[in-house]
Amino acid sequence: MKFINLTMVAAMTAATLATAGAANARDQIQMVGSSTVFPFSTAVAEKFGSSSKFPTPVVESTGTGGGFKLFCAGVGEDTPDIQDASRAVKSSEFETCASNGITMTEIKIGFDGIVMANAKAGPAFSLRAKEIYLALAAQVPNGNGGFMANPNKKWSDIDPSLPDVAISVYGPPPTSGTRDAFVELAMEEGAKAIDQLADLKKDDKKKFAAIAGGIREDGVYIEAGENDNLIVQKLEASPDSVGIFGYSYLEQNGDKIKGAAVDGHKPTFETIADGSYELSRPLFIYVKREHVGVIPGIKEYLAEYTSDKAWGPEGYLSEKGLIPLPDDMRAEMAKTAADLPELKM
Repeated sequence: MKFINLTMVAAMTAATLATAGAANARDQIQMVGSSTVFPFSTAVAEKFGSSSKFPTPVVESTGTGGGFKLFCAGVGEDTPDIQDASRAVKSSEFETCASNGITMTEIKIGFDGIVMANAKAGPAFSLRAKEIYLALAAQVPNGNGGFMANPNKKWSDIDPSLPDVAISVYGPPPTSGTRDAFVELAMEEGAKAIDQLADLKKDDKKKFAAIAGGIREDGVYIEAGENDNLIVQKLEASPDSVGIFGYSYLEQNGDKIKGAAVDGHKPTFETIADGSYELSRPLFIYVKREHVGVIPGIKEYLAEYTSDKAWGPEGYLSEKGLIPLPDDMRAEMAKTAADLPELKM
């Protein structure tokens, strides 16, 4: 029995050293995740690569959910070092990471708004959350206490004051954190404005979540992948269509597209910062602690990311649409980036 235990210990030690050695063979930071956070992490990567002794980190837009699958797959050079996320890590993702020997640090980097926008040449949209739900939900109340397949074909079918054009929405797939946040902030909030669904939420939260978060699959909502720039291009070609993406893409393409007002507030830097634009959310990066000190440059990259010249009110990330954290929260998150404490769930 003692011989078997010693053999197992030796094998585990060898595997650990092999993993560390493999990770050490890579000298370039690798990041995956949110298409919304992608332009911010890319901007920091480019600045870091041009101003430090380290190579420019590789940043890949996979969507938040897709990124966590890669990030949580294990430890070693064939797995990412940092995960970009447009929502907080889910408990199921955290558990997968933990089961694969991964501990992580969570760093909130700023705020963003989820925008519904269309081409400059298209009609102006001013929507309530309730109208967003009635436009995009797979099932809506039928007037008799039950539910039916969504019959609305035009925005004006929902309210005559809305544009008399077909409902056509390009949006993110289920793997996207933007999709998750949109369901929570727009669809579910809109559903709660309907008495029948507000009562359902009290009586059966699971059914409410299914009804409120179920997006229609009859061709009205078109999954456009994780490339938000592609959505912008499609809007230019189809001015009556609406796209769903992060505020930074509206900021970067303000000469081509315009944002819809939601519950009376247009998406702007100011309305997202002060919270009056209700489709706003925090953005995160997650650091794989097992790779720190093994993959070179991670701590230095995080120091660049959390410097005032990057994420401060006058930093270069605000020029790309990142809404800065309040001063005290930025100081707290900068300390987190330096100390890298283990996230607990």
